[in-house]
Amino acid sequence: MILNEDASARKREIEEKLKQEQETLSFIRENMEKSDQLTKGMVSILSSFESRLMQLENSIIPVHKQTENLQRLQENVDKTLSCMDHVISYYHVAKDTDKIIREGPTGRLDEYLACIAKIQKAVEYFQDNNPDSPELNTVVQYSNISLSHSLLFSCFWSLLLYLCRLHDYVQHCPLLLTTSPLCSADFMNVYFQIRSNQLDRSIKGLKDHFRKSSASSGILYSPAVQTKRKDTPTKKAPKRPAGTIRKAQNLLKQYSQHGLDGKKGGSNLTPLEGKDDVLDIEIDSYIHCISAFVKLAQSEYALLTEIIPEHHQKKTFDSLIQEALDNLMLEGDNIVAAARRAIMRHDYSAVLTIFPILRHLKQTKPDFDSTLQGTAASTKNKLPTLITSMETIGAKALEEFADSIKNDPDKEYNMPKDGTVHELTSNAILFLQQLLDFQETAGAMLASQETSSSASSSEFSRRLLSTYICKVLGNLQLNLLSKSKVYEDSALSAIFLHNNYNYILKSLEKSELIQLVTVTQKKAESSYRDLIEQQKQIYQRSWYKVTEHITDRNMPAFQPGTKLKDKERQVIKDKFKGFNDGLEELCKIQKVWAIPDKEQRDSIRHAQRRGVSEAYRAFLQRYANISFTKNPEKYHKYRPEQVEEMIERLFDTSA
Repeated sequence: MILNEDASARKREIEEKLKQEQETLSFIRENMEKSDQLTKGMVSILSSFESRLMQLENSIIPVHKQTENLQRLQENVDKTLSCMDHVISYYHVAKDTDKIIREGPTGRLDEYLACIAKIQKAVEYFQDNNPDSPELNTVVQYSNISLSHSLLFSCFWSLLLYLCRLHDYVQHCPLLLTTSPLCSADFMNVYFQIRSNQLDRSIKGLKDHFRKSSASSGILYSPAVQTKRKDTPTKKAPKRPAGTIRKAQNLLKQYSQHGLDGKKGGSNLTPLEGKDDVLDIEIDSYIHCISAFVKLAQSEYALLTEIIPEHHQKKTFDSLIQEALDNLMLEGDNIVAAARRAIMRHDYSAVLTIFPILRHLKQTKPDFDSTLQGTAASTKNKLPTLITSMETIGAKALEEFADSIKNDPDKEYNMPKDGTVHELTSNAILFLQQLLDFQETAGAMLASQETSSSASSSEFSRRLLSTYICKVLGNLQLNLLSKSKVYEDSALSAIFLHNNYNYILKSLEKSELIQLVTVTQKKAESSYRDLIEQQKQIYQRSWYKVTEHITDRNMPAFQPGTKLKDKERQVIKDKFKGFNDGLEELCKIQKVWAIPDKEQRDSIRHAQRRGVSEAYRAFLQRYANISFTKNPEKYHKYRPEQVEEMIERLFDTSA
């Protein structure tokens, strides 16, 4: 019963859904029919619209083409009329410009130049289109009159001379310079003469201003001395005060001016500070003028390209810069000549004046070459020729300086009495230190005299400079060894060599010189330390004549309490006396000797104090209980502490 009821309910549910689906289907069918009707209507409308558009197009296109033809005809008529007006204007040029041309350019330069432009265009037109017309002769005649007008030359000269209304004549000068070959040559001569004079005056004015400013302020503004050297990783390079080159020149003059003939002594020369101040100003002034010339020449060329026709620009520029360039090169040649004369007098400090100039010239050379590109070969070769001259004379000075260090005469009166550093050593080191600021320049200077294919490399130049420095140091060492023989006292000779070797080593270590030296001599430092230690040992031998009196050599053994023979007592007395006299004599002599380096001075004192004191204490201990005299205080004059104090005062002139 229950199953029948469920089946009936299920059937009713399905019938209801079927009825709903049928209604939906009928609705869709009706809508489809309406859509078909609307589509047919739209197609009909579009077909009708297309037909009407075709009819409209067929009517409009002929009208459009006809209108376009009419517009083209109108434009042709307008252009023809314009061309006619333009052509007719050429026939009226002579009449329109007659009054202005005859009156000249005074007070109305713009109008005058405009008239020249009109006449020139008329000449070009008739030459191209109607060369047989009488109008051509007329306008050519007016062109010649306008360009040959004396007042036009006067205006052009005035404009260039005073640089008035520059933009006006920049716009018009190309026209003037291209109209007539004869006139363009005249104008270019006027142009380069005026601008050449102005360029030379500008450089001379800068030089005068720089000299006055430097002289009044005492400050030198030179790009050549602005060096930036990196310090070594472990040692800081000493700060070099202003005027180092000047100081070096003065010191070197004291040494070098006595020459190799030994006729003059360096100690009698007085440094000329004022003269060297002027020299520094002159060097820096020249360097500034070189830089100024490059900048001014570049500006002149930029201006020239706006005024002079292209095919005349290089020649005009070459002529324009000649006077200023020749003056600069002449000044450079004078510097080389002065250096050559100084070197002939054995004044090798002259090379220091060349270094900053030569470095700046080589740094500026790329800009020089770029600026002078296109000029005559003789013009372009002037700077390289000056550089070559400076490198040649500089290399000669360096080599002769090295030889002079080796051959400096051994003058007894010029030797330091206290055995301290010789003037030759300090001058040589100071000279070499100046090379640090110009390493590349000095290396290239030496390399310029070589024929090797690698002479242009920086590494080759650096090795040459290292070899040169080592040569100077080697010559200095040989000369110092020769000079040390002037001393009669071998101990003072040892102190002298010790001081000089130590000074050289310390100077090398405190600067970048040691880095240059080790490029070719890896063991330079250890070699100098060995030399220093060797001289210490030689010096210590001078104390043997003191300590030999208190040694056990040739001394019999004495038993305490035993009575000594007269001969034995005298031996002991002689030993005490020999030690006392020797100690007093050595201390008196060596007290006035000097060891400037505190570390070395303390080291030598300590070693000597310890050795003598230990020997003296042992000596006193051996004879403490032996009666060899009735007046022991006569022989036992010094206690060990007193001996140590006496040795501690050695090498101290203030004690």
